Amino acid sequence: MDIKTYWNNFKTEHPEVTTNDYEAFSLGGEDDIEEQDSLANLIKNGIKTATTSAYDLYKQDETDPLPQVGEYGIILDGHNQPTCITKTVVVETVPFNQVSAEHAYHEGEGTRGLDEWRKDHWKFFKQEYADEHHPFNEELPCVCEVYKVVYK
Repeated sequence: MDIKTYWNNFKTEHPEVTTNDYEAFSLGGEDDIEEQDSLANLIKNGIKTATTSAYDLYKQDETDPLPQVGEYGIILDGHNQPTCITKTVVVETVPFNQVSAEHAYHEGEGTRGLDEWRKDHWKFFKQEYADEHHPFNEELPCVCEVYKVVYK
């Protein structure tokens, strides 16, 4: 099903939603279909209810604004097919080394522990910053977003 039809089906079932503002996206590596499918399924099944991104890299890309409470997202799988719609319920910015164990748990990946979260995200953010020719350290701000599935 195409994204626009999926959104319109959601709006038909939820007439209280009057906006047509949403972002359609997949999570995971750009070319990693298996990872995108896995993360989409974790979200759809309510296991992954949070994500973390690098605050400083939002400033680099003016076409990708910071997430806002109340925004809708259409989660795509590795084949760009809609799997569910989320609504952002919390957005906070904290240094990498202050991301909580609770947030790591809600990210829903692996053991859901903070140590594993820090190890995996350190590697990921270090590479993202390197791609932008910036060093990464544990004090840099991260955007911690919490969402809920509102349609599947």
